[in-house]
Amino acid sequence: MSTADFSGLAEQARKLKEGQTTSVELVRAALGRIEAGRHTLNAFRHVRTEAALAEAEHADRRLAAGEAAPLLGVPLAVKDDTDVAGLPTHFGCRGERAPAAADGEAVRRLRAAGAVIVGKTNSCEFGQWPFTEGPAFGATRNPWSTDHTPGGSSGGSAAAVAAGLVPAALGSDGGGSIRIPAAWTHLVGIKPQRGRVSLHPQSDAFHGLTVNGPLARTVADAALLLDAVQGSHPRDPHRPGAVDASAAARREPGRLRIALAWRPPFTLSRARPHPEVRRAVAGLAETLARLGHDVEEARPRYGLIGLGFVSRGTAGVAEFAARHPEPALLDPRTRTALRNGRLLGGPIVRAARAREAHQHRRVGALFETYDVLLTPTTAAPPPRIGTFDGLGAWRTNAAMAAVCPYAWPWNVLGWPGVNVPAGFTSDGLPVGAQLLGPEGTEELLISLAAQLEADRRWYEHRPDPLRTWSAPVEQ
Repeated sequence: MSTADFSGLAEQARKLKEGQTTSVELVRAALGRIEAGRHTLNAFRHVRTEAALAEAEHADRRLAAGEAAPLLGVPLAVKDDTDVAGLPTHFGCRGERAPAAADGEAVRRLRAAGAVIVGKTNSCEFGQWPFTEGPAFGATRNPWSTDHTPGGSSGGSAAAVAAGLVPAALGSDGGGSIRIPAAWTHLVGIKPQRGRVSLHPQSDAFHGLTVNGPLARTVADAALLLDAVQGSHPRDPHRPGAVDASAAARREPGRLRIALAWRPPFTLSRARPHPEVRRAVAGLAETLARLGHDVEEARPRYGLIGLGFVSRGTAGVAEFAARHPEPALLDPRTRTALRNGRLLGGPIVRAARAREAHQHRRVGALFETYDVLLTPTTAAPPPRIGTFDGLGAWRTNAAMAAVCPYAWPWNVLGWPGVNVPAGFTSDGLPVGAQLLGPEGTEELLISLAAQLEADRRWYEHRPDPLRTWSAPVEQ
């Protein structure tokens, strides 16, 4: 069995349709790779071995009968904050949870598109941190260097895709949790417009900060997954309608005005980009200019947008933590967030939400001059496993703000963003850049990302299997 399969989502779907392979073959191979990486990458919390194989057999019968669906028979993974019927949704926590009675809306849509869900990927506790480590499951590791984190909180999904365990996976992003691990594992990660992908049975998760979205190795694969999973549930509070992401990935973006911003929003950390991050993102900006776009440095007027992020995010963590059946099992930092979130909830969160329209106008003024904003996705390359161990809540938050100061404002605004691979450090660690736009600009951002990909061909760079699948590491 190969330890990696870098054929993408669209390619696997095509091979199935043309009869070049079967769903059982693809799913069995994916399950084998997941098991082989259990003690090295540790990407999965739950694996649906028997159920996935049974669903693959059913998909093969449908394919033989001439049925068509965009992802019919293709193996996919979803993050363990999303309900999959018959499995508990631990969301990174220790303790027992009852199995979900029904699929979440996003999973329902994946199944309707024909996908076979092979398992649920690891997340840090309630998605709070840009690393995927914890006492519930150990540490999820980066396929490019197993000494380093793949990021978080969608680190399990990112590791699984980057290592070639599955062709694509669903993640979620409440403060950069798709874009950060995409940057640190050399993937394309799309944070859609708020509401574009349903979170049901959750409603307005983390007070509007969180969205679901795809992680994949190519823009076309990420777009295909977004097209399959997008759509609202009747009870969703945000229902922006549909985009045609796949068509956008095949379309030229036209000549664009692009703002390059180095300065992140105000945080107490006074974060600045690491020299190798700056070098990589500057190289990406030079590519955009060579492709005919007008690129110049600019400064978005973020103001004190962080105040709204802290209150909404902490109150959201507190709400999830309050529903945990055994609070004593939670990380001490989560218990601190639970106490603080109770103080920051209610009127303070409502006031933060009320300022969103003002923040749209303030930050959105940039888009009166520019079409797209380009920033680093993170200020630093991926940290080593264990970097945040033993830190209290305040020191963890300060360290996170220094490493990842760029992504979270777009969660406050609810607007779309796309991480694209920007290159590697001298040590071979991936770093990324974000393409950001105002409300409803996924198609524009995807077109621009596809143009960049055609030029830079980042999908040709893959982790070294000998390094990725080396001796087991201690958990």
